[in-house]
Amino acid sequence: MKFIPQSIPEVILIEPRVFNDDRGFFFESFNHKMFEDAIGHDICFVQDNHSKSTRNVLRGLHYQLTPMIQGKLVRVIQGEVLDIAVDIRRNSDTFGKWTGEILSAKNKKQLWVPEGFAHGFITLSDTAELLYKTTNYYAPKYERCIAWNDSSINVDWRLEKSLKPLLSDKDRQGVCLKNSEALE
Repeated sequence: MKFIPQSIPEVILIEPRVFNDDRGFFFESFNHKMFEDAIGHDICFVQDNHSKSTRNVLRGLHYQLTPMIQGKLVRVIQGEVLDIAVDIRRNSDTFGKWTGEILSAKNKKQLWVPEGFAHGFITLSDTAELLYKTTNYYAPKYERCIAWNDSSINVDWRLEKSLKPLLSDKDRQGVCLKNSEALE
């Protein structure tokens, strides 16, 4: 596995070593020791989630407040998404900056979105299924959402000009970063 720090170094792209032959393929999708070595601290995943979305569905930008703050290890097992991480740590040099990667069943890449980051994605294929591990349990009381189209962040969602993303009610009500309960 290769662990590649992104433009915000705490966000890490993971590229597996894939072994292909005429029967199919094999790859190691997670190795606890290698992962901890790459991120530089101990980690404990407590929940696995599985999400399916249709083309142009945009989910995010989601995060949870302390004490239920979450890190997420995201991968796509069917289809393709643009996966986004936004630094929402007010005391960070990269506060309000974003980084993103195409994750797909074909490229088998994963993205580590650490605690202190909002997460979102848009589905680029007809459908996409994501699996992601979290470092804390889902807690609706602590969940927050930053507006996907906040101009201060200016995420390039790769939307065609004529298309509007498909959003949940929760995502339509996202707030701008400056009005959010960002993390210290």
